[in-house]
Amino acid sequence: MRIISGKLKGKKISFISSSETRPLRDYVRENIFNIIDHREKFKFNLEKLNILDLYSGVGSFGIECLSRYLCNVVFVEKHPLAYSSLKKNITKLKLTNRVKIISEDTKNYLNQFNHENKFDLIFLDPPYKDISFLNVITLIKEKKIFNKNHKIIIHRERDCKEMFDDYLKVDLEKNYGRSKIIFGSF
Repeated sequence: MRIISGKLKGKKISFISSSETRPLRDYVRENIFNIIDHREKFKFNLEKLNILDLYSGVGSFGIECLSRYLCNVVFVEKHPLAYSSLKKNITKLKLTNRVKIISEDTKNYLNQFNHENKFDLIFLDPPYKDISFLNVITLIKEKKIFNKNHKIIIHRERDCKEMFDDYLKVDLEKNYGRSKIIFGSF
């Protein structure tokens, strides 16, 4: 796994091989960033993004953000092996001053959120078999942890049948191989 673009382009990211986790493939990540960077309705002030990477795994999405943008990222990951790899990746790439890494269940983190810094971009990459992440979307909305101009990006299995209309306004849905990417907002 590698970083696709930006200051860290070409650097390798360590990942774990586990039945409980799966990597966000390079080509899927590249397509997500093409949409963020080039679609008019997804424009952000890329110099000041606050990003929340939930179910972050080894951190490929958030690290790609750090490589491309002047931003701060909060990573939330509870799986011990993924959390350990995430910490190693952040240290190896010398990104510790721009991140906060939390080893905790996503719902617990959100329940304790203190509203200091709200987020512009919230990325969710829950395990495919986990549908409780829909409650996480509800919690994000209830806690209002997002800025006015925000986007929610969700990575799911292409065949997942969740309906998001009751949870957020879906702006765009794209399929890439086995992956489905949903872009939305509240």
